[in-house]
Amino acid sequence: MSKKQVIMRLLQIIIVLFGISFITFGLTYMSPGDPVRNMYSANGVMPTEEMVEQTREEMGLNDPFVVQYGRWLGNCLHGDFGTSYSLNKPVTELLSVRLWPTLKLTLMSMLIMLILSVPLGMISALKKDTWIDYLVRGITFVGCAMPNFWVGLLLMMAFCVYIKIFPVISSAGDFKSLFLPALTLAIAMFSKYTRQVRTAVLDELSQDYVIGAEARGVKRSRIIWCNVFPNSLLPLITMFGLSIGSLLGGTAVVEVIFSYPGLGNLAVSAITSSDYNLIQGYVLWLALIYMVINLIVDASYIYIDPRMRLKE
Repeated sequence: MSKKQVIMRLLQIIIVLFGISFITFGLTYMSPGDPVRNMYSANGVMPTEEMVEQTREEMGLNDPFVVQYGRWLGNCLHGDFGTSYSLNKPVTELLSVRLWPTLKLTLMSMLIMLILSVPLGMISALKKDTWIDYLVRGITFVGCAMPNFWVGLLLMMAFCVYIKIFPVISSAGDFKSLFLPALTLAIAMFSKYTRQVRTAVLDELSQDYVIGAEARGVKRSRIIWCNVFPNSLLPLITMFGLSIGSLLGGTAVVEVIFSYPGLGNLAVSAITSSDYNLIQGYVLWLALIYMVINLIVDASYIYIDPRMRLKE
C-alpha cells in the first residue's frame, strides 16, 4: 500500500467517524429516555421537577441539537467523551478499563478458533467426499445454526452446573473465567473459518503449479505444506481482521451471560440506563478500532503476499 493510499484511507476513516458520530448523537438525542432522571435514580434520589429542569439546564441538555452536537464533538476531538450519567466517571476511563478484558476475550476466542478450524478445514479438503469430509461439513453446519447465547447457556449448564469445572460468573479475569466465554465465541466462527479453509485448499489443489509439481515428482506432503497451505491462508487474513473488529463490538450477549466485565457488558448497562455519553463514546471507540484494524490488515497484504509487492 503506497503512502498516497494510506493517506486516502485515513481521510476515509475521518469522514466515516464524523458520519457515525452524527448518527449516533442524533439517535440518542431522539431516544425517549431521560438521562437526568436515570442519573438521579442510579444515585437513589427522587428528584423534583425543579431539580430535573435545573440539572438539564446545567448539563446543556435544553440547548438545540446543533449546539449540543457541536459541543460534544469539540470535546471528543480533545479526547473528552464526557462523564457517564449513571456511573459518574469519565467515559474515556470506563472504556479504557473495559477494553483490555474484551481484547483478551477476543484474542483467546480467535486462538481457539484457529486451532480448531485450520486443521479440520485442511483434513476436510484433503479427504474430499469421504466420511471425514461429510462429518466435518455436518459439524460446521450445526455450528453455523447455533446462536451464541444458546451455545453459552449449554456450556454453562454442562461445565458450570453439572461438571463444575469452570465458575458461573467469569469476572475474575483468569484462564478459568476466560475459557468458556472465549469458547462460546469461537464455536460460531470456527464453522465459517473451517468452510473457508476447505474451499481455499481445494481451490489451491486445482491450480496448475500443484499439477506441475506432482508431475516433476515432488512429494505431495511437501507441496501441501510448503505451497498449498500458505497460499490457502492468504484469503483468511481479511476475514481475520474483520472478525477481530466484530468481536470487539459483538461480545455483548456472551459477556452478559457470563457476567464478564468487558466493553459489551458495559454497553448493555449504558443502554438500559440511557447513559448517552457512554453509548456515544462506546460506538465511536469501536468504529475507530474496527477501521484501524481493517487498515492494518490491508497494509499487511503487501508484506505477506509477494505478488502484491510485485504489483506495487
